[in-house]
Formats: sequence, structure tokens, C-alpha cells
Amino acid sequence: MMQPAKKSPGKGRPRLTQGPVGESIRSLMLPMMMGMIALISYNLADTFFVGQIGTMELAAISFTFPVNFIVGAITMGIGIGTSSVVSRLFGAQEREEAERVTLHAIFLGVVIGVSVVALGLATIEPVFRTLGADDTTLPIIVSYMSIYYYGGIFLVMPMITNSVLRASGDATTPAKIMTTAAVLNIVLDPILIFGYFGFPALGVEGAAIATVASNIITMCASVGVVYFRDKLIQFRALHLDLLRDSWQRILHVGIPSMTSSLVAPLTTAFITYQVAQFGPEAVAGFGIASRFEGLSLLALMALSAAVTPFVGQNFGGQHFDRVEDGIKWCYRFILIYGLIVAAVMFGVGPLVAGLFTENEKALDTATMHMRIVPISYAALGVAMSLNGAFNAIGKPLQAMVTSLCRTVLVYAPLAFIFAQLFGLIGVFAAACTANFVAGGVGGLWWRSVFRKQRAVEESAAQPAGSPSA
Repeated sequence: MMQPAKKSPGKGRPRLTQGPVGESIRSLMLPMMMGMIALISYNLADTFFVGQIGTMELAAISFTFPVNFIVGAITMGIGIGTSSVVSRLFGAQEREEAERVTLHAIFLGVVIGVSVVALGLATIEPVFRTLGADDTTLPIIVSYMSIYYYGGIFLVMPMITNSVLRASGDATTPAKIMTTAAVLNIVLDPILIFGYFGFPALGVEGAAIATVASNIITMCASVGVVYFRDKLIQFRALHLDLLRDSWQRILHVGIPSMTSSLVAPLTTAFITYQVAQFGPEAVAGFGIASRFEGLSLLALMALSAAVTPFVGQNFGGQHFDRVEDGIKWCYRFILIYGLIVAAVMFGVGPLVAGLFTENEKALDTATMHMRIVPISYAALGVAMSLNGAFNAIGKPLQAMVTSLCRTVLVYAPLAFIFAQLFGLIGVFAAACTANFVAGGVGGLWWRSVFRKQRAVEESAAQPAGSPSA
């Protein structure tokens, strides 16, 4: 006879399994948006201040973006895996298990952080030579990355602990921590780069030190909250078998998430290549539209991130009707938000693009993008949110396949074909089509997978010998 799992009463009560569904999701979504804006400000601040030094320094920093993106994708994958596992444990009120996975996730973060430092330092020159750095920019890149890589462990750790806090239902504390770190980075950048207040002028090395210092503050604050306030780090479950079990569960979700994240920039590079056939002005217009697309999708990205702890807690606590209500709430929000964004982009897109360029072809390209692609933002938002839901219930392959269906199976090949048949408008039609396909595939697949998984969980919860069992 299957024994019910031991539950920890009172302490660590889940926060997302009660109250209005919309209020629970919004309590996660809004702080997550604030945290995303804080992350964006890191790169903007470094780019702005380094750009004041000189063109070569700015070019050198630009070479580091692909590597920074890869490191970010790895850390984000581990964070998503941790959030998926821990949120389900919180929902089931398995506090001791949540503490065990949290501790082991931090150990995994240490291993990954040390690996990033060792591998990164050993491959700076060959990697950036491959990316196209020459003898002029390479010494600057070495100066920057030699410091940046040492911050690897301080980047991974807060991603894990902040994910644990969000999985517990607290998205506000991580947002405050990340915002504080971003402000600190913006303050330290000019001081260390240009040598204000008696500090030596360190140039790009100063930018790297400012970033690492901000990451250290983020790590100390987030680990401190998890350890001292929430008491979620307990050094009890140090057995090797338990450690291996935790890592397998985290990486089961984390690795597919990393794969999706790493494929996305490759697809973007391919699409940029397709647009480049129509001239550098078209690329400039595409770049303007893409940046506005990123800003307009921030709310949908925050919603997608909020879905994981919400669905995870309620699925773990077997509040299946609440999971369905939450997904329906997301659909309604996405539809309304998507229609509003599409209308605004259609109306004011040309005016906004005109603030950044006077080139007629660039302006036409940006306008074309902002009048075609936003039509499909609602469908894209559905796909993004359901990916978060798939990860939350421990079905990461479905999330990965939905993402790859959009980027690799539909967007890239259609952009190639449509560009030959219809010109530049064909590339944007391909993007629109890919978003609709991903939303449709994700919606139908989620319905099927969730029903089957719900039946499995409900059957497992029945006492042995009962008719339904």
C-alpha cells in the first residue's frame, strides 16, 4: 500500500494555493517585470559608460555579448529547474524536501560556477578569435573577461536562491534585490571606469569589477534571505544518493530550458542574415523594431515566469481546478494585452521608429515589422506561458519542443522560403506564422498532457483498493 508523503505542517505553508487566481499570478508577475528591467539596465549601463571611453572599447564589449548570453542561459536553466521542483514541493507542503533540494541546488550552482570560471579563463583567446576579435580588440576583451568570469559563481548562486524565493510565492524580495544590485552597478560603473572620488581609472576593467561586485551583493542578499529569514537551507540531507536525486530532478527541467534559450539567438542570427539580403538599411530598421518588440514582450515574459511557481505549487498541492483557472486567466490577460500592443504598434510604430532613424528604407522596414508581427503577439504569449506551465508540472520536453517548433521548424525555414517568394515582407509574415503555430501547438498539447498528468496524480492519490484506484 502506498503511504502518503510526510508533510510539514504550518511552517512553509504555500502562498499561491489560496485566494483569487488573478491576484496570485499578478503578485508574481509585476515584481518579475521589475527584476527583468533591472537586468536589462545592467547591460545598458555597461554599454553606455564603456562607450564613453572609445569605439574600440565599445566594440570589445560587444564581442562579449554572445558569451554572456550563453552563461546567462545556463544559469537561467538551472533556476527554472530549481523553481519547477521546489514549487511543487511547496505546494505539497513537503518543506523538508524543499529544503533538501534548495541546498543541493546551491551545491550544483557552486559546481557550475567554478566550471564557468575554469573553462572561461582557459578559452578566452580561442573563443573570441573565433568570434572575430583581432589584435586591437582582443587585449581589451581579455582584460574584461578575466574579471567577468571570476564572477561566474556569484551569478549562478543568486539565480538559484531567487528562484527558490519565487517558488515559495515571494517574487517581491528577489525583485528588490535585483533592483538594488542594478542601481549599485550603475553607480559603480562611472566611479571605477573613469576614476571618480579618488579611485583609479580602470576603464573596461572597472566595468567588469562593478558587475562582479553587484553580483556579489545580489548573492549575499538572496542567500541571506533564504538562510536566515526563510530558513530553507538546512545541512541535513548531505547523502550522495539524495544529492544525485536532486540534481537529476533539477536538470531534468533545466537542460531542455537551456537548449531552448541557446537555440533562440542562433535563429535570430539566421533571420538577421535573411533581412541583410535587402541591405544594411533594412537590418537597421529590423534592429529598431526588434528592440521595441523586446520591450513590448516584457509583460508576457514576466507572465511566463510567474506561471511556473503558480502552476508548480497548485499542481504539487493537487489543486488541479485552480491550475486550469490560472491558465484561463493567463489566456484572457494575453488576449487583451496582445490586442492592445498590436493596435498601439500599428498606430504609433512609424512615429516611434522615426525618432531613431531618418533613412527611408530603415523606417519602412521598422514600420512593416511593427504592423505585421504584433498581430501574433497573443499567440506567442500563449506559447510562452504554457512553456512555463509545462516546466512547472515536470514536462520540460514539451516546453522545449514547442519553442523549437516556433524557431527551428517554422520560423527559420519559412523566413528563407518567403524571403525568396515575397521579399522582406515574407520574413515578417514567417515570424507571424511561427507565433500562431507555436501558440496553437502549445495550447492543444497542454490540454492533452495536463489531463493525462492530472489523471495519473489523482489515481496515485487514491487509497489502494478503492474503485477509482
